[in-house]
Amino acid sequence: MTSDFPDTFAHVPLLPEALLRQHHIFEPLDHRFRSAARLLQSIWRQDRELPIGSYKVGTKRKKLGSRISPTAARAGANFMLPAIAWLVRRELAYREPAAMIDEPRLYGNLLSSMPLAFNVFGLLKLDLSFACRVLGELFPDLAGAKVQAVLFEHSPGRGDPALTGDRSAFDVFLRYETSAGSRGFVAIEMKYSESCQEPVAAIRPRYDDLADVSGLFVDARKPTLKANPCQQLYREHLLAQAMLMRGDYDEGRFVVIAPQLNTLVASAVASYKAELNAAGEDQVGFASITLEDTIIAIAMAGEEEYATRLYRRYCDFQLVDGELNLFWAGDGPIGAASEPTAVTAGGPLKLLPGGRA
Repeated sequence: MTSDFPDTFAHVPLLPEALLRQHHIFEPLDHRFRSAARLLQSIWRQDRELPIGSYKVGTKRKKLGSRISPTAARAGANFMLPAIAWLVRRELAYREPAAMIDEPRLYGNLLSSMPLAFNVFGLLKLDLSFACRVLGELFPDLAGAKVQAVLFEHSPGRGDPALTGDRSAFDVFLRYETSAGSRGFVAIEMKYSESCQEPVAAIRPRYDDLADVSGLFVDARKPTLKANPCQQLYREHLLAQAMLMRGDYDEGRFVVIAPQLNTLVASAVASYKAELNAAGEDQVGFASITLEDTIIAIAMAGEEEYATRLYRRYCDFQLVDGELNLFWAGDGPIGAASEPTAVTAGGPLKLLPGGRA
């Protein structure tokens, strides 16, 4: 696939504390990408004049620019289309038993990967013919396959001892049938600002049993697999493999989707791939796709305008660069009288007033 979206930066900038405080997004524990992504979401919120949200610190509440107010959250403002906000309400009403969904986070946290999953894959759920086209763009070998269902926060059986015996689930799950009649799936883990250093879940003995018989790993008992940054990918990959081994499907793949500039996730994916054998016919393959390429697939499948909006909200870090230049303009080497520019791979990018590229 080719893209009109700019491939501008090798990594996001380190943002000054004063700039973050201006946007009410200074969080000392944020890593580099999360800080920049938090600013990008604050910019998106301000451009849409959505009221700022907050969180509780002791007995007081602290404003946070990457959240929206409860009123805006209840109105579905975190979702890119009214139809997707409607879809989210239905999905929550009919969620799978024991599905773990943090509703305040889903509705009010702009930075969360939960609303991202709905914003990216919601249109696929609403139009399965569109889902077929997107699937073919993402995986050319699946061109012509018929998507039968798009599921969110899906588990084939929470707590089922025949699987992994825990409550692991996939953020998004595409169920399809090929032209040859094979039943398949794409199980997706969505990442946005995560680091793959989140708290480690309990690793049950069942995982060792599955890992041993799966053939997925170079060394099935290697401790690296059960520790960060690999442990979540290990658990979910084995869940997908257990589905295949049980006969639920004829084929499948486990996919991580994350922004290109989230280098922590990219590093985790590379570390995990190094532990894998080449997947055979009876095994679930593993792949990673950038969020940018996923958005391009949506554009190529016929939703170019919506894809552009998705890119601008979640991936356009030129907007962050613009805010950084404006912050420097009045006090730094650029000078207050100068017109700030964002230096890109293709040359200077003029900024619109307010730092919006």
